Amino acid sequence: MARQQREVDPEYLFFEAPREQVFITGSEAVAEAVKRGNVDMAVAYPITPQSESMHLIGDLYAQGYLKDYYRGENEFAVMAAVHGASLGGGRVFTATCGPGTLRAMEMFPVWAGSRQPIVCAFMCRGVSLPPSIQPENIEMAMLLDTGMMMFHAEDAQDFFDMILRAYAIAEQPDVHLPAGVFVDGFFVTHTRSAVMLPPEDIKLPAYDPRRAPVPTFDMETPPMRIIRDPLLNKSNFISYLANASWHQEIIAAAERARKYIRRYMGGLLEVEDPFAKIFLAASGTAVSQSREAIRVLKDEGIQVGLIKIKSIRPFPAEEIAAATAHAELIVVPEFNMGGWLAREIKASVDNNRRVVGGPRVFGGMTMPAELIVNEVKNALRDRFGAERTNS
Repeated sequence: MARQQREVDPEYLFFEAPREQVFITGSEAVAEAVKRGNVDMAVAYPITPQSESMHLIGDLYAQGYLKDYYRGENEFAVMAAVHGASLGGGRVFTATCGPGTLRAMEMFPVWAGSRQPIVCAFMCRGVSLPPSIQPENIEMAMLLDTGMMMFHAEDAQDFFDMILRAYAIAEQPDVHLPAGVFVDGFFVTHTRSAVMLPPEDIKLPAYDPRRAPVPTFDMETPPMRIIRDPLLNKSNFISYLANASWHQEIIAAAERARKYIRRYMGGLLEVEDPFAKIFLAASGTAVSQSREAIRVLKDEGIQVGLIKIKSIRPFPAEEIAAATAHAELIVVPEFNMGGWLAREIKASVDNNRRVVGGPRVFGGMTMPAELIVNEVKNALRDRFGAERTNS
């Protein structure tokens, strides 16, 4: 039996509804978001540290919050199944991480190419040999150009809010793209923290596929077209042009999402101490570690600002350039080996020699605040001499 919940405007659910503080894990925050998301269907496949969240969503199905739920054969099958459900006009949810992300990789650009507003949570973990289930977000680098929007949550509160708000953004007719909501696994998924939740008896308005920019598959109203052939099946200039134009439209749709990200998430980034000459720029859990490092540096007389990057795709290049226009040093701590965020920031700012990519930890290592503090001090010493480290 379906749960009795009242549909409310997104703005009311996000900003106006009263909230109560609870003490839950990030995995539980995922289930709480889906509970209020008016989701039609979820498909699951277990992989650590994502498994618990989808187990809890199975409980929601048993309680009547979802119309359908099942376990797929593998991660690729899950992503194909939710794709089909979305093509049929349903609001869908799933989650994965690490090797599961890689196994399902083909489906993510398929989601974007077919303009489906699927929301997927990624609880990031290691993917390389030697095998690791520990926190690391290198998989985000592999997803940057799949066409999906990408939001990076700092903590369980962000995780809850971003999942719900991703639906409101993704389903806009002029956007209609998939959205990935990312956290660094274990640090968020298996840690309890205070999360402010709206009442359980309200939910997002139902998804209306009639507002979609692409037709919904309807088996009862022929003809149903699966692919726009013959253009894409011919090897000629017209075929290539049609394909390139569609890719450009996907990119343009992500750009159009910016106004909705500002509306529902308060912007693509947040800036603290905007007049500082030194900034830490980070996303995800590295933001929390940066906050502690800034406290330590402040106690030592070094003023440092913070740039919290919430949207990875679309990337806030202009906002970062404006926020750091007067900065002398930009330090970018990351939970991955490759430094994908530092590369993005370097491509966004003038005089990118100001950007220091580090510290970087991976393979499950933690990032003590001292690592960031030392990175800042070493960079100041290398660039300006010892006298700047205490000014």
